[in-house]
Amino acid sequence: MAGIGRLQSVVLDCPDVEALAGFYRDLLGWKVEYDEPGVWVTLSDGGPIKLGLQQVADYRPPRWPDPAGPQQFHLDLEVDDLAAAEREALALGAVTAAEQPAPSSYRVMLDPAGHPFCLCT
Repeated sequence: MAGIGRLQSVVLDCPDVEALAGFYRDLLGWKVEYDEPGVWVTLSDGGPIKLGLQQVADYRPPRWPDPAGPQQFHLDLEVDDLAAAEREALALGAVTAAEQPAPSSYRVMLDPAGHPFCLCT
């Protein structure tokens, strides 16, 4: 069955588009494809899916796993070594989430703007 459209990008709201773009650029090893300072940054690895970052004036981060401020969505990043990937993400400015449902299989992390993402084996 053909869909109506094709996924072009995943977009995250944030309070500081340049800071979050730098975080994901370094975390994923992607390049900045488009940059409108203070408004929007698009990151890409040259493939069909892009990561868009959009600055929002009254940004309120998710509070996972608090249902009053749900995660909204999250990214799963496949890694070869959980511990090493966690150390590298922390060095880039991520925070390890307090709640870890299955720490031997994946680590829940929070990006600098509070979005959850998982490092998965």
